[in-house]
Amino acid sequence: MVGFGPADVPPSAAVKFVGAGTAGCFADLLTFPLDTAKVRLQIQGEASAGKESAVKYRGVFGTITTMVRTEGPRSLYSGLVAGLQRQMSFASVRIGLYDSVKQFYTKGSDHVGIGSRLLAGCTTGAMAVALAQPTDVVKVRFQAQARTAGQPRRYRGTIDAYKTIAKEEGIRGLWKGTAPNIARNAIVNCTELVTYDYIKDTLLKSTPLTDNLPCHFVSAFGAGLCTTVIASPVDVVKTRYMNSPPGHYNSVLKCAAAMMSKEGPRAFYKGFMPSFLRLGSWNVVMFVTYEQLKRAMMAANHNYTTRA
Repeated sequence: MVGFGPADVPPSAAVKFVGAGTAGCFADLLTFPLDTAKVRLQIQGEASAGKESAVKYRGVFGTITTMVRTEGPRSLYSGLVAGLQRQMSFASVRIGLYDSVKQFYTKGSDHVGIGSRLLAGCTTGAMAVALAQPTDVVKVRFQAQARTAGQPRRYRGTIDAYKTIAKEEGIRGLWKGTAPNIARNAIVNCTELVTYDYIKDTLLKSTPLTDNLPCHFVSAFGAGLCTTVIASPVDVVKTRYMNSPPGHYNSVLKCAAAMMSKEGPRAFYKGFMPSFLRLGSWNVVMFVTYEQLKRAMMAANHNYTTRA
């Protein structure tokens, strides 16, 4: 067996909360270039759809290569600080509190139906967005801005971005796109957590796999694939809307309608491959790290209390 074994005592809510945030940050560090490539592909064609010259990026690795060549390697990690801030607040709530909220809806029952899992996923997803939306807005703005010679950057740094957005667009600007982000994260959380939860339970009950790394890897990969297929259209609309200048789109629905009329239905799956590569790898790294962190923290706590 590789890694820590299942703990004798179930991890507390605090352990899950801290573990989820830390695992989310670690996963972001490893997969952030893929996320940046996804954002660039999603906003491509927004200003001048239909013009061949407007197509700058082609494919996941083509996008990454173009960014490194024209903007330097650091451009792949533009917005990382806001991304890590987002994960510490976002993943901690939506993933770390999932089990606690699920137990709340089932009133402590051992039988957990699909309805309770979906409800718990929607609840923690909405809570996380309400708390972490400003960090997501800043992250997307940084990832979307290209470094071009002779042109001033939109924001000088993370703190400057928060201040500038609040000054130019008001406090509401920091929560821009909250509605599509709640919709997206309700879908993502339900698909990601419920699928992981369900696949893991099925593997433990119906296969020789035990509650260890191989089981966590397969469950996380399956969750990443399902989430990408279902959530991509909402994710593209969310990215476009959050990155748009004030007044460009009157509403989220207007943004979606403009995409459909100017670019067609395929626009809703722009950046699908980097989304899948990012979500698939992010899920594997995050869930495997999360499971191991929970066990390591519980083992450390057990050793500390035993010695005391």
